[in-house]
Amino acid sequence: MKIGCPKEIKPQEFRVGMTPDAVKEATGHGHQVFIETRAGLGAGFSDEDYRAAGATILDTAEEVFAIADMIVKVKEPQAVERKRLRAGQLLFTYLHLAPDPDQTRDLLESGVTAIAYETVTDARGGLPLLAPMSEVAGRLAPQVGSWALQKANGGRGVLLGGIPGVRPANVIIIGGGVVGTAAARVAVGMGANVTVLDRSVPRLSYLDDIFMGRLTTQYASAGAVAELITSADMVIGAVLVPGAAAPRLVSRAQLSTMQPGSVLVDVAIDQGGCFETSRATTHQDPIYEVDGILHYCVANMPGAVARTSTQGLGNATMPFMLALANKGWKRACAEDRNLLNGLNTHAGKLTYAAVGEALGLPSITASAALEI
Repeated sequence: MKIGCPKEIKPQEFRVGMTPDAVKEATGHGHQVFIETRAGLGAGFSDEDYRAAGATILDTAEEVFAIADMIVKVKEPQAVERKRLRAGQLLFTYLHLAPDPDQTRDLLESGVTAIAYETVTDARGGLPLLAPMSEVAGRLAPQVGSWALQKANGGRGVLLGGIPGVRPANVIIIGGGVVGTAAARVAVGMGANVTVLDRSVPRLSYLDDIFMGRLTTQYASAGAVAELITSADMVIGAVLVPGAAAPRLVSRAQLSTMQPGSVLVDVAIDQGGCFETSRATTHQDPIYEVDGILHYCVANMPGAVARTSTQGLGNATMPFMLALANKGWKRACAEDRNLLNGLNTHAGKLTYAAVGEALGLPSITASAALEI
C-alpha cells in the first residue's frame, strides 16, 4: 500500500502523523511511505530521519494526497485538505465529527473511507488511540490553567499550591476518566486543593484509592457542580462521550456565581466543549474572557508538546495502521471489531450513529458498510 503523511496545517499544530519508527515498520512490511517535506520538523524529525527510515519525501501536500492509498494524519483534515480526498482512499486520523457539520459534509461528499482515532476501541471498552493524547491534555490542563490564573494574564492572581499560611487554589475537575485522572495527578502534585466529580461511583472509589486521600471525590450531580464552581479558582472540563458532542456542564448564567478571574479549562473542546460559553482557541491566542471568567479552550492542546505527543500517538496508532495497510481496511475491520468501531464514513455514508444523532443526519452501521 502507498501510505501518505502530509504536514499538519491547523494553526500551531506541530505534531506529525507518522514517526520515523512508524515509517520503518511500514516499509519493513513492504509498503511505500510518502512524507511531505518538513512534515516532522515541529516534532523534531528531519526529512533525513524519514529518508533513513525508508520514506520518499515529496515537495507538496497535493502530491502526497494524490499518490497515497491511505492518508495518516493527526488532526481532522482542514477545508483545503478535504478537497484533495477521493472515493476509495482511506483516511486515518482524529476527526471529532459530532460538532463539525462542515467537515462531515465534505467527507461524505468526497466518498473517502474515514477511520477516526477517537472512536477506535479496545477489549475493555477503552479508547486506545485517544488515551495517550488524553493523558497529555490532562497533564497540561493544570499547567495552562495556572498560567491563566496569573494576574498579568487576567486571572485572580492565585498560586496553585499556595504558600505556608495562604490556602492553595481550589481546582474542580469534572470527569474522572483518563483526562481527569491525569489532570488530578498534576494538580495534586502542584499542591492544589482538588475535587474530582464523576457519575461512576466505582470510578470515584478507584480515584479515592489511588490518591489515598490527597483529593476529594464527589458524585457529579448538577447541584454539586453548581455549588462547587462558586468557590473554584479553576474548573477543568474533562468529560467525554465517545464520538458524540460533549455535554454542557456549566451554563453562561452560572458564570455570575463564580469568582471573578477564575479559569475554565475545556479539554472537551474538540467535541464541542462542555461549558456553554466555550469556543475553540489556538496556542497563539489561547484565552478569552466572558463575564469576568477566563476560558482556555485550545482545540489541540497536545500540540504544545509535539515531540512527546507524536511519539505517544505513534506508539498507539502503529499496530492499527499496519493492520489497515497489510490487510486492507475491510478485512482489517472485519477481523477486529474494535477497529471497525473507528469507521465514521464510507462511500458517502455516515457510519457512526452518535455523529448522526448530533448532526441530524442518517447513518448506517459500520458492519453494513463492509458490504458496500
